[in-house]
Amino acid sequence: MKLRWTPHSIADLRAIHDYIAEDSHENALRMIDRLTSREDQIIAFPQSGRMVPETEREDIREIIEAPYRIIYHVLPECIDVLTVMHGARILREIPGVQLKKT
Repeated sequence: MKLRWTPHSIADLRAIHDYIAEDSHENALRMIDRLTSREDQIIAFPQSGRMVPETEREDIREIIEAPYRIIYHVLPECIDVLTVMHGARILREIPGVQLKKT
């Protein structure tokens, strides 16, 4: 199975890096490494992430790499990382995915 980082998720990673790098470039690199190293788990065990509560969809999952949420879409031929966001933020949208109405 192949994992693809969407343009939106890459922009998220850059924003996370830039924010952390304001205080420490080394810490920023370590966090990005921690986030991207979760690829192996997602590829090997795509269903190991929990369903994203805001979607109620079996094919939209997330892995927590504290304090961030890595949200991905499991497709038959690949996995798309949709967004990476801080866990304390409210999930208002996922590009291309309808959230359930609250």
